[in-house]
Amino acid sequence: MNHNAEIENTLVLGAGELGMAVLRSLAPRLQHTGTGLSVLVTPQSLVSPTAMQVLRQRELDAMGVQLLPFDLAGRSNADLIALLGQFHTVINCTGFVAGKGTQTRLTKAAIAARVRRYFPWQFGVDYDAIGKGSGQPVFDEQYDVRGLLRSQTGTEWVIISTGMFTSFLFEPTTGLVDFEAGVVRGLGTWDTKVTVTTPEDIGRLTTEILLQQPRIRNQVVFVASDTVSYGQLADIVDDVTGRVFERELLSREKLAFQLVQQPDDVMLRYRAAFALGHGMWWDKATTYNAQKGIPTTDVRAWLAARHKAKP
Repeated sequence: MNHNAEIENTLVLGAGELGMAVLRSLAPRLQHTGTGLSVLVTPQSLVSPTAMQVLRQRELDAMGVQLLPFDLAGRSNADLIALLGQFHTVINCTGFVAGKGTQTRLTKAAIAARVRRYFPWQFGVDYDAIGKGSGQPVFDEQYDVRGLLRSQTGTEWVIISTGMFTSFLFEPTTGLVDFEAGVVRGLGTWDTKVTVTTPEDIGRLTTEILLQQPRIRNQVVFVASDTVSYGQLADIVDDVTGRVFERELLSREKLAFQLVQQPDDVMLRYRAAFALGHGMWWDKATTYNAQKGIPTTDVRAWLAARHKAKP
């Protein structure tokens, strides 16, 4: 089998945190294969880049990745289809910041363009298990994207389910671990679990899944850096920091009441969804990385590295 033919002309959509993680892992593997690797970026990032964008562009140049400017919001569907049609494989790392409806639009465009292999932005929870009506509109759209892909045969697809980013557990906006106030908040019950994966692990595992022979096609592949309960998370935070954090449980009932008061609070919707537990976690032992013996960074190691790095 011609291995190069399976990955010829690969496009990564987005050079953000996840896109860069995928490119950092994938580019070295393709460097001596003679296959093209490009990344979609906003035209504005090339015209007047931020300091971060300048650094990333230099890194991409050094890796031999071609920067392809394209305005997803401003260009027509016909333009998008023509663009995607130039590529054999498309890996979608645009994320939710691209706006409502973007994942549906990109999926329809990939199918219309007859892209051979499409990795949609499904780097999240198990949308099949959750179904529709979770109260999180983003989840409903992701469920519909799966339906679009399964309803056709012209484009092979691979969905990589990762759970939430590990860092999401510790973001101040989520309010799950509040280092300043010394509080860890559980969602649903203290036994409710959540699966998390670091962007770096996603980048490495996406590359392995992409390059595996015989190739993976039309499958949902589960990966995980770690799966923990909120009670275990609280224990880890105590152990790593050497502090005793207060524990506050946000039950489903409490979150449902808060949603009635603040129905437009996006983060509150996420908390309520993750409090359900169902579809938000899977056993790490059953994952692709565990079965292949690929090491990943668990929550304890991730937090310890960052806690140690603080002055």
